[in-house]
Amino acid sequence: MASQSITDHGGLPPSAFIDVEYRDQADFRCALRRFLHFSEEQARLAAITPQQHLLLLIVRGHRSYPGVSIGEVANALQISHHGASLLVDRCVKRGLLGRREDRNDRRRALVSLTEQGQQVLDRITEANRHELGSLDDALFRESLHQSLRAYGALANGSAVEQEAPNPE
Repeated sequence: MASQSITDHGGLPPSAFIDVEYRDQADFRCALRRFLHFSEEQARLAAITPQQHLLLLIVRGHRSYPGVSIGEVANALQISHHGASLLVDRCVKRGLLGRREDRNDRRRALVSLTEQGQQVLDRITEANRHELGSLDDALFRESLHQSLRAYGALANGSAVEQEAPNPE
């Protein structure tokens, strides 16, 4: 079977993308879904919900840790303040988070991980680290980085001649 060149589209409108870019994005999305599914299963094995795991991760990884506000949690999770407060309440009741009043603004509550919450997060994070390592090729391949750099340059208005990524 003869291969089709990038400029010969067999009657289809020409595309600005080459095959490897579609493959890279498809592989990346599949690997991302595999990782998310794996991570959700790890949360369930640790007897917490995937949402609770994400909350623990966001709180612990936040720049203002150990004093993360409910508003910061809501913003990071892209949910309402009320929804974030309810999720935090459930984790406080489970002993995963501690909640305290902000000394500078008594209207604000600040949260941080308890020792139990840190232990749960550490177990899930360790498992996730191994899974990320197994997905390294699909998530972090050089041709995907080249495409992202080219897209960024185009978005910034720079005229960039993109070299076809090496499919290896």
